[in-house]
Amino acid sequence: MAMANTKPMTKTQLVATLAEEMGSDKKTATAALDALSNVVARTVAEGGAVTLPGIGKVACRARPERQVRNPQTQEMMTKPADKVVKVTIAKALKDSVNG
Repeated sequence: MAMANTKPMTKTQLVATLAEEMGSDKKTATAALDALSNVVARTVAEGGAVTLPGIGKVACRARPERQVRNPQTQEMMTKPADKVVKVTIAKALKDSVNG
């Protein structure tokens, strides 16, 4: 199996590939991709999670207030509580990369 291009696929390339895969046109593929992006962003922003079958799960996780070190001054400081987006890769995708 030849190594794929190491550059990430652009949205234009993704839309063209999706359209071909769907047997559809680029306008429909763009609408589908934009709708998916909006659903994931909205759901995760509301604190939920979205499972993309065969790809992984995108979720929002709350992090508590914590002590962190400023790497420049070595000073300890309190970082306020925040949220982080976490992506857990599906086993099927991991296996396809190594198989």
